[in-house]
Amino acid sequence: MAEIKIGEYDINKDNCFIIAEAGSNHDNDFEKAKRLIDAAAEAGVDAIKFQTFKADKHYSKKTPKFEYLDEKPYELIKKLELNREWQKGLKEYCNKKGLYFLSSPCDKEAIDQLDEIGVKAFKLSSFDMVDLDLLEYMAKKGKPVIVSTGLADYEDVFDVVKVMKKVGNDQLIFLQCTSLYPAPPELSNLASMEVIEKMFGYPTGYSDHTLGIHIPTAAAALGAVVIEKHFTLNKEDEGPDHKFAIEPDELKELVTGVRETKKAIGNGYKLGPRKEEMDMYEKGRRSIMAAKDLKAGTKITEENIVNKRPGYGIKPKYKKFIIGKKINTDLEEDSWITWDMIG
Repeated sequence: MAEIKIGEYDINKDNCFIIAEAGSNHDNDFEKAKRLIDAAAEAGVDAIKFQTFKADKHYSKKTPKFEYLDEKPYELIKKLELNREWQKGLKEYCNKKGLYFLSSPCDKEAIDQLDEIGVKAFKLSSFDMVDLDLLEYMAKKGKPVIVSTGLADYEDVFDVVKVMKKVGNDQLIFLQCTSLYPAPPELSNLASMEVIEKMFGYPTGYSDHTLGIHIPTAAAALGAVVIEKHFTLNKEDEGPDHKFAIEPDELKELVTGVRETKKAIGNGYKLGPRKEEMDMYEKGRRSIMAAKDLKAGTKITEENIVNKRPGYGIKPKYKKFIIGKKINTDLEEDSWITWDMIG
């Protein structure tokens, strides 16, 4: 897997770089954008991401309505444009809160503006994945590029790889994504993360549009190194992205779930009890005991021993080696038998 850093953060299998996707849920309110940053920081994510677009460069005015939206895309997007003069202030506010400020730039001007304020990575949306001119311009900035792969096939993925290699930028992360809002869990196809990583050699993660937090947690268990999740301050707010986004309390739960899941994966080796388990190992496992009071010189038989807890005595699997031997000390019932008591 390629070695990639976003700022000081090492992208690796041991953890997840968690992005709280604010998108357009700021509703053109600077103070609300800051409250989103506050909520993201309190939840413990690594980054918050906005979207930098202009309707005139984003959609044809003739584009018909999507089935899930009430307005034509151009008209809707026009209302949701992020005031680009805010971005420097929002990034500085993120710095104070210990978050990385990210955005999905949808035109070359946006890429330049984000580069100038010092973003540590770029995000390319699923819909823009096929705009290889935009990708090339982005990649030439020399920063990591996170690419969502909703709607994509392997040819699309390969096209992205070719562009990145062409400009000498090997800092690429692919995110599995389902481009539905909300997305049904059965279309998540989390296994594609491993397939893409094996085919192309780049780290993979998951951009989630499902309801709830269980699917991204599952993605973390399957090896995602980046998790992106839409969030809002209130699902009842007006706007296209609020209803399928999670609220701050859920975002906090997601962070906890993903972090704990990553820690739970471990290294796969079974090497006996860890030091934290030694009390259970010694007292909870079975060993060979005296089934009744035994005098020194008594021959050990199947009838006068028993396997019980704790595990201070001889392990039960060694029973055949002590049957017929004599004990060399008096033993009370329920006393464990150790090797130095034999013979």
